[in-house]
Amino acid sequence: MINKDTLKRLEFDKILESVAAFSHCEASRADALAIAPLSSPEKTELRLGLVDEIRKLNRLGISLKLSPFEDITRQLRSVRPRGAVFSPLDLQLFIPTLRVMAAVSTQLGYRNDIPLLQEKAGVITGFPDILNPLEHTVNEVGEILDTASRLLADIRGQKKGLTARIKRRLEEIVRERHTAIFLQDDFITQRSGRWVIPVRMDSKGMVPGVVHDVSNSGETAFMEPLEIIGLANELENLVADERAEEIRIIRQLCDWIREDADLMLEQFQALVMVDVLNCIALFSDKLRCEPPILAKGNGISLKAARHPILTLMGKEVVPLDLEFSDDNRVMVVTGPNTGGKTIAIKNAGLLTVMALSGMPIPAAPGSRIPLVSSILVDIGDEQSIEESLSTFSAHISKIASILTGADKDTLVLLDELGTGTEPGQGAAIACAVLKELHGKGALVIATTHLTEIIGFVQREQGMLNAAMAFDRLKLAPLYRLTLGEPGESHALDIAARYGLPAHVVHFAKSMIGTMEADFHALLRDLKDKSRQLEEKLDDLALREEKLVRNEQNLAGRVREANELVKGAKEKGYQEAQQIIRKARREVLEIMEEARKEKAREAKAKLDQAEAEVERVLAEMSPDQEIPVDKVEVGQTVFVKPINSDAKVLSIDGRDGKVRVRAGSMEIEVPLSALAKPKGKETKVRAKRAQKEAEREEPASSINLLGMRVEEAIDQLEPFLNHAALDRIGELRIVHGKGTGALMRGVRSYLASHPLVASYRTGERFEGGDGVTVVTLR
Repeated sequence: MINKDTLKRLEFDKILESVAAFSHCEASRADALAIAPLSSPEKTELRLGLVDEIRKLNRLGISLKLSPFEDITRQLRSVRPRGAVFSPLDLQLFIPTLRVMAAVSTQLGYRNDIPLLQEKAGVITGFPDILNPLEHTVNEVGEILDTASRLLADIRGQKKGLTARIKRRLEEIVRERHTAIFLQDDFITQRSGRWVIPVRMDSKGMVPGVVHDVSNSGETAFMEPLEIIGLANELENLVADERAEEIRIIRQLCDWIREDADLMLEQFQALVMVDVLNCIALFSDKLRCEPPILAKGNGISLKAARHPILTLMGKEVVPLDLEFSDDNRVMVVTGPNTGGKTIAIKNAGLLTVMALSGMPIPAAPGSRIPLVSSILVDIGDEQSIEESLSTFSAHISKIASILTGADKDTLVLLDELGTGTEPGQGAAIACAVLKELHGKGALVIATTHLTEIIGFVQREQGMLNAAMAFDRLKLAPLYRLTLGEPGESHALDIAARYGLPAHVVHFAKSMIGTMEADFHALLRDLKDKSRQLEEKLDDLALREEKLVRNEQNLAGRVREANELVKGAKEKGYQEAQQIIRKARREVLEIMEEARKEKAREAKAKLDQAEAEVERVLAEMSPDQEIPVDKVEVGQTVFVKPINSDAKVLSIDGRDGKVRVRAGSMEIEVPLSALAKPKGKETKVRAKRAQKEAEREEPASSINLLGMRVEEAIDQLEPFLNHAALDRIGELRIVHGKGTGALMRGVRSYLASHPLVASYRTGERFEGGDGVTVVTLR
C-alpha cells in the first residue's frame, strides 16, 4: 500500500489535477482526483487496456461524445422512498446526464473493436423512455412546459384567454366616463393575485368592487371591479387546476425514475468511469504517453522518460534513460548539485505510481515498471524552507521506518543519503542502510555526494553506481544518466564560476586530501577513456548499420531485376498468345471459305503453338492442387481441361467426378482436373467482364432503403464479393433507421460474413444511424 504522504512527496496530486481538468462532471472530477495505485495487477492492466481503446478511437478521429453532465446521485437516493418527489429543477438535472448516456450508448453500441469498453460501459442505455418525457416537461430553468401534457396545455390556453378577457374588460372600464372621473390613474395592475384599478381613496364608494390594497400614501385604493370578480374567480380555479396537473406530472416522472433508480445509478457510475478513463486518455495524448510493461521482479527500465510536471509547465525536458535489473537492485546516483539527481529519482517514483494506477507514462514504448506493493521515500527539496529546517534525527527516524517496512516488493527512494551529520559517520550509516535494504531484496535508488559511499557500492555485489553527466568545459549539467560509473561533485569548479574568489578556491583545493584528489583525477581519466570507447563503438555501429543497409538495398535490387525478367517473359508469352489467337481466327475464316487441306494443317500448327505457349505460362505459374476432401459445392475452382475458373455444382464421390458451370456451359470432369482458382474465365465471359470493367467504376456504396431483409441480403452478397475483388477497403451501406429491422438484419449478416473485418455506425457526416460503415479484410 502506497500512503498519501508518499504520493504527495512525489507530487502525484499535481498530475491528478491536470487529469481532472478534462472531466465533464463534478463526480468525474472527484474520482479523477482520487486515482491511486490499484490493488492488483489485473485491475491495473484492465485500466491500461480501457484507456488504450479510447486513445485508439481518438487516433481514428472518433472522440467520445461526452459533454458536461450533472451528478444525479443525490436525487436518485432521495427519490427512493415511495411517494417522494423533487422540484422541477432537480428533474432538469437528469436531462443532460441521460443525453450523454444515450450519446455514448449509441456511439459504442455497434463497435466490435473495443471489447473492454463494451464490457465495462455496455450497460449504458440512456433511458430514452424517461429522457423523452423529461425533455417535453422541464426547460433549462426548471419551468414546466406546455408540452408536458395535453390537459396542461389546454388549461394554460384557457387561462391565457381568460386573462386576456379580464384585462380587456378592465381597460374598457378605466376608459368609461362614469368611472374614469374617480380614478387616480388609467393603468391596471395586480394585487394579491387579483386584477385591480387605481381608485381615489375619497371616491372608492363610487366604483362598485372590492378593495385589495391601498397605496403607501393612502390616497389610492386598488379595487377589483364587481363585474370581473366572477371572471377572476374562474381564473383562480384554472390556476389551481394548472398547479394540480403540474404536481401530477412531476409525481409521474418521479415514479418512473424510482422504478429504474438502481439501474440508473449503475449506469451513471459507468458513465463517470468512462469520463475518468477519457480524462486519462486525453492527458496521455497531451503528454505523448505510452503504456508501460508491468513485470514483477524485473527491475526498472525507463526509456527516454520525461518528467510529466516539468513537461506540463512548458519547460524543455531532456529525456532520461534509467535502467537496473534484479542483478543490481541498488543504484546510487552521484553528480554535481543542480545536475538533476533528485529530479531523476522523483521521476522514477512518479512514473511508477502512474503505471501502478493504470496510467500510460511519458516514456518511450518498451519501458518497464516493477509491480511493487509499496514505495518508501526520504526525499528532501533543497528549495523548500520546511525541508531545510528538518533535523538529522527526523531524517534518521524516516530511514528507520523505511528499513522496517521494506521487502522484496518495495521501491525505496533516498535523496542525499548520508547528509545532515559529520561526513565520515554519515557515510558509514548510509552504507549500512544500503546493505540492509539490499539484504531485504528491495529496489533502491539513492543519491549522494559522499565518495566513501561510492567506493562501498563499487565493491558490493548487486549494487551499481551511476552518474549524472556533466560538461566539465562549460560547467553545465547534461541531464543524462550514465550507468556503471560514479559522478563528481565539481563543487570547487562551480564555486569559482559563480564568483567565489580565486584565492579562496585555491586554499579550499589545498585542504582536500591527496587521496581524494587522486581519486577524482583517476575518475576523470576513467570517464575520458570510457567516452572515447563509446565514441568508437558508436562509429562501429554506424558502419555496421550502413553495411547492413547496403546489403539490403543490393538484395532488393536483385529481387526487382528477377521480377522484371519474369514479368517481361510472361508479358511476351501473353502477347504471343494473343497474336496466335488472332492468327487462328484469320485461318478459321480462310478454312471456312476455301476448305483446303493446307489450311487445316496451318490450324493444327497454330493449335500446337498455342498449346506450347499455354505450357510455358503454366510452368511460370504452376497449378495449385486442391485436396479432394476440400472440394465443396458452390466453390470456385480452376478447371484444367477448359483452362478456366468454374463453379462446382455437384460432387460424385464414388466416380471421383464433379459437375461444374463455366459461363453458360456445364460439364463433368474428374476431381484430379481441379486446381485453386486463377481468376480466369471463359473467353466469352472474360470479354463481357472486360467491357463491363471498362464501363463501370467499382462501387463503394449500396442503397438498401425500402427493401425487406431477404431482398437486402440478396443485394448485399454480390456487392461484398465485388468490393473484395476490387480491393475496396471501406464500404458504406445505406439502410435507413425506420423500425430498425433492416439495420439489425444487415448487421447480423455482416457479423458472420468471412469478408468483413469490422463494422460501425456511421458518423453524423456519413449518415448517422441510417448507415453502417464496413471494413473488409
